[in-house]
Amino acid sequence: MSEIIISLLLLLGAAFLLIGAIGIARLPDLFMRLHGPTKATTLGIGALVVASVVHGRTLAPLVVMLFLFITAPVVAHMVALCAQRPPREDEE
Repeated sequence: MSEIIISLLLLLGAAFLLIGAIGIARLPDLFMRLHGPTKATTLGIGALVVASVVHGRTLAPLVVMLFLFITAPVVAHMVALCAQRPPREDEE
């Protein structure tokens, strides 16, 4: 039974990662492209980590998932802020 759960989580994670990668490649604007890695890819990695926890019966990969869930929105927010900021005169 656990093999079925692990397989479904791996397929779900791979599907979300594929959707996120396609979103990065196909969306036209930087702000729209931020949704690829922050939404779909984070869910894909989360599903893969949960499959790893179910398979290995250890909670160590949850630290990776916690780190990812904390840092991905912060990085996306910082990229969006940098994209909105006009260039300084000495940067040209």
